[in-house]
Amino acid sequence: MAKKGNRIQVILECTEHKTSGLSGTSRYVTTKNKKNTPGRMELKKFNPIMKKMTVHREIK
Repeated sequence: MAKKGNRIQVILECTEHKTSGLSGTSRYVTTKNKKNTPGRMELKKFNPIMKKMTVHREIK
């Protein structure tokens, strides 16, 4: 029997990069359980354009 799908794919985009005015974007694709995490996800990920760890927030 197949399981119901509670996991959805989300896109994380850098918040600092948007405000800096540099060209390009830093995005990551990941999955989350929509029952356990109903709000927007925030993770610290590496931004290769800015060459440092920044906060990436889920976009819709």
